[in-house]
Amino acid sequence: MIDHQAHAEVAGRFGRAAERYDDAAGVQRDICNRLSLLADGQPPAEGWLLDAGCGTGFGVGHLRARFPDRRVLGLDLAPQMLARLSDHHPHAWRAAADMEALPLVSGCAGGIWSSLSLQWCDPGQVFREFARVLAPGGVVWLATLGPRTFHELRHAFQGVDAARHVLECPARQSVVAAASAQALSLVTAEEHLLSATAPNLAGLLRDIKAVGAQGVGAGRRRGMLGRDAWREIEARYERFRRADGAVAISYDAQLLILRKSS
Repeated sequence: MIDHQAHAEVAGRFGRAAERYDDAAGVQRDICNRLSLLADGQPPAEGWLLDAGCGTGFGVGHLRARFPDRRVLGLDLAPQMLARLSDHHPHAWRAAADMEALPLVSGCAGGIWSSLSLQWCDPGQVFREFARVLAPGGVVWLATLGPRTFHELRHAFQGVDAARHVLECPARQSVVAAASAQALSLVTAEEHLLSATAPNLAGLLRDIKAVGAQGVGAGRRRGMLGRDAWREIEARYERFRRADGAVAISYDAQLLILRKSS
């Protein structure tokens, strides 16, 4: 069952981030570039090319550059992101859509690109929909986040209260198993532990919010932390300060190429 309330919250966060997303999304752009390199030599089948969770259009740009004669459709929950996509790629097709319930006929797509969207969804339902809309032999070019993502925050907030402060991301094996259950077979995979930096923890959290990625799902804290608790968290985070004076946070990028059987 689709959690419509959770998806509405995701759409709201990313919608509010749309105007400043491109300036703040350095790691997200890097991951798209790495996925594009991994996708080289993994061509799609006949049909539409989809960017599921397209945001402002990083993936759409890669698809249009690599396959200039193919129809590319950007899909996103947030209308504000689609407006930014239109600014960057005015000739790209676009639609407001949920990855867990794609408004597309079965077998219409030759390839699906999806970068840093799966972690906000039910992977099993997403792969069910991907398998449904893919033509035989179709490909999924996928980037998602693994369990080492934001491990620094997990350490800093540990024991502060009973709330959940960091999004829990599944291990690659779980993602591959969910895909395999829908007859999407793993072709190849890579992982990269990437970092973003800021002068202090408050700056890191502002940057995360600027790309809409501050949600943690059920169990999150609803109110503000007290001043003493915040000081304790900042002190714990000092262990992640680098030699250049910046503090860092990790993105456990998991890149996968999946293919539907012919």
